Amino acid sequence: MDWQKLKKEFEFELNDNILNYWVKEVYDPHRKTFFGLITNDGKKNPDAPLSAVFTTRLMWTFSAAYRIFPTAMMRTMADEAFRILRENFWDNANGGIYWSVFPDGKPEDTKKQFYAEAFFIYALSEYYLAFKDEKARQMAVSMFMLMEKYAFDPEFGGYIEAKTADWQETDDQRLSPKDMDVKKSMNTHLHILEAYTNLYRIYRDEEVRKKLEHLLRIFLDKILDKKTGHLILFFDKNWTVRSNIDSYGHDIEATWLMHEAAEVLGDKHIIEEVEKAAIKMTDVTIAEGLAPHGGMYYEKDDGHLQEQFDWWPQAEAVVGFFNTFQLTGEQKYLQQSLKSWKFIQDYIIDKKHGEWFWGVDANLTPLKNTKANPWKASYHNGRMCMEMIRRISNFEK
Repeated sequence: MDWQKLKKEFEFELNDNILNYWVKEVYDPHRKTFFGLITNDGKKNPDAPLSAVFTTRLMWTFSAAYRIFPTAMMRTMADEAFRILRENFWDNANGGIYWSVFPDGKPEDTKKQFYAEAFFIYALSEYYLAFKDEKARQMAVSMFMLMEKYAFDPEFGGYIEAKTADWQETDDQRLSPKDMDVKKSMNTHLHILEAYTNLYRIYRDEEVRKKLEHLLRIFLDKILDKKTGHLILFFDKNWTVRSNIDSYGHDIEATWLMHEAAEVLGDKHIIEEVEKAAIKMTDVTIAEGLAPHGGMYYEKDDGHLQEQFDWWPQAEAVVGFFNTFQLTGEQKYLQQSLKSWKFIQDYIIDKKHGEWFWGVDANLTPLKNTKANPWKASYHNGRMCMEMIRRISNFEK
């Protein structure tokens, strides 16, 4: 295996295709903000709102990229995302960040969706790791305290989905229109896990450690269906199951995020338990979630397979399969990771306009979704490249 060649492929993809696109096309230096909506062929909508998910993911990506490639441009982009979040998204009256704002900085949707609050912790922690900015660290700790005060469920464990701007109960818990209106979801828990993992790297506090361990136990004991090897997506407050959906991208993403959390936690018994679960989940994903050409299906809902190949499950597949290869040493997982990367290179990367398409349909034709939007930033594909660069570098040693 030519590790050096493979690493160079990910370095080129990260710098020349993904990050270059976000610097040149998505940031508008005249308005000093980002375009919240860009079509596949490059049409920009200056009136489109910015989402908290989009903006925190940009802050995280460029902070993380700076740690590998410390250039002035990486710093500038991370700084600008952080500034926009502080000036436009931060709720001065109640704390936390709004769900979305208009380009002029006025709030569009003031609800506190804990998925987005978690992404701010994730981005703040990464910003501190990159730049040692004490203000970012303090904000991350404050956000953790807000999460624990308003999102944590002391009765049944885990975290609820959303509250109003002033942290009151809301009758709409949904993360997006396609999601179920329930109190708890796998997706929100996955990204709180990811956020708390990064926070614990910069703030070795006992309370953070306890909550990180609690989240791993929630995944192992509640969210992971041990019979099927899939994650359960939606629950009532008391963990009553409310869905029958297999989300292949989330399954493979969780294999490595759970393992990363367990390693940062450092508990030998939990690491062993997570590794065993991750291998089973990987095997199930390979058996059920992949098309013959190597693309990963989006999901199966009540037995109906959605035959499209979105960008983010493909990115998570590369890392997830490689992580399982690292855990087991078995070549079949390495080959699967490489096959996923080849599928991305052949069908998902937009070689004409840069960045990645949202995905392709069953005929491998690009989907007509937008290139940049409230849910699509530089996070899944940028993070995949950075994870692979780091893992291959460690593997070479």
